[in-house]
Amino acid sequence: MRKTLPFLLAALLLAPLAHAADEGAAIRAVLSAQQDAWNRGDIDNFVTAYKDAPDTTFIGAKIRQGYARILESYKKNYAGKEQMGKLTYSDLDVRLLPCADGQAHYAAVTGRFHLDRTAHGTAAKDDGVFSLLWEKTASGWKIVLDHSS
Repeated sequence: MRKTLPFLLAALLLAPLAHAADEGAAIRAVLSAQQDAWNRGDIDNFVTAYKDAPDTTFIGAKIRQGYARILESYKKNYAGKEQMGKLTYSDLDVRLLPCADGQAHYAAVTGRFHLDRTAHGTAAKDDGVFSLLWEKTASGWKIVLDHSS
């Protein structure tokens, strides 16, 4: 018992760290899938990273609320694969936000985006930063607030 107690205590103390790493990896996987969908020209799948709710919010040049309005805006502003171009994310920082129960039901993610695209025959490059608030839902981690500029 004396020899196993330190290992048991170490396992109990390290378990939350392993869980946090798994949750962070899950969010990064959603971002990777989102980036891949964008680069295929698949806005419908790109937007599935957002929570399908009327209070999901995107803040850019305008404030848009609701999953349907966010999807509509993306489709209007990026009507085809040529206008969408190639998206890359970088400098990702995932911070889990534990609740009173000790579980992380929310996360804040910051990072940079780079968009290489050709629109109307001219090359365009858009770079910016974003901050995202994520919620852990029954269907996985979803963006509930996106501020991109």
